[in-house]
Amino acid sequence: MDLLNFIMQYLKLATVWDVVDILTVAYLLYRVVKLIRDTSAERLLKGIVFLLIVMQLSEWLNLNVINFILKNLMQLGFLAIIIVFQPELRKMLEQVGKNRLSTIFYRDADTNEIQRSIFQTVEAASSMSWSKIGALIVFERNDKLGDIIKTGTLVDAEISSELVKNVFYPKAPLHDGAMIIRDARIISAGCVLPLSENPNLSRELGTRHRAAVGISERSDALCVVVSEETGAISVASGGMLKRHLAPETLEKLLMKEFIPTPNENTKSKGIFSAWKGKSQ
Repeated sequence: MDLLNFIMQYLKLATVWDVVDILTVAYLLYRVVKLIRDTSAERLLKGIVFLLIVMQLSEWLNLNVINFILKNLMQLGFLAIIIVFQPELRKMLEQVGKNRLSTIFYRDADTNEIQRSIFQTVEAASSMSWSKIGALIVFERNDKLGDIIKTGTLVDAEISSELVKNVFYPKAPLHDGAMIIRDARIISAGCVLPLSENPNLSRELGTRHRAAVGISERSDALCVVVSEETGAISVASGGMLKRHLAPETLEKLLMKEFIPTPNENTKSKGIFSAWKGKSQ
């Protein structure tokens, strides 16, 4: 009760500007965390938080030597943060220098960008299907694919059908790997995906299809596959594979998955919910 009374007294003293101040700081912290997600800085930040917890525990348990060492290490914390987060800080300062203040803490793609990327992907898939050029395109969703991205070559370019077709051109150096798309941009190409170990998959499926199913089993990514042998377009999600799709069907499917209607609760549910047990 004393604690509740103490909290109530502080809440009574709070003003509208205090609320705005707290919400602003919370939003900035959220954007900073989102910025360093899926980077080496994320793991380093976890290590720093772990050390802070150990330091507090050592004080409570009277572990004086450990507490002394950790406290002296933390005195160099500001300099350590600059050194540890140098790549991220440099990236933010470069964006400031380019007058891109709106993108410092915001990296999400808007609906128009997603829609344009879908049109370009479908156009490329349709063309490669007609030419029987093999392709494997992975759309990243909530589960980050940083480890997969590192296995390929960084691209970081807007999606265009011409670029997609050039990447998967048979004589191109990156055509054998997977293309990773994040926030309506091609992040990496030539990436190596884990193969599915599902024994129920058809023996007709090649490495591309098994890789598409494999990454969809380990994450919520959606994969578009174009067969090099038949030119058939397939889509994998949630460990399930739907084959022999027409370009129009692929477009509708991607639209439904990435641009849901207001009545839909989640992006992960939709066409794929009806595929359970129907993998081919």
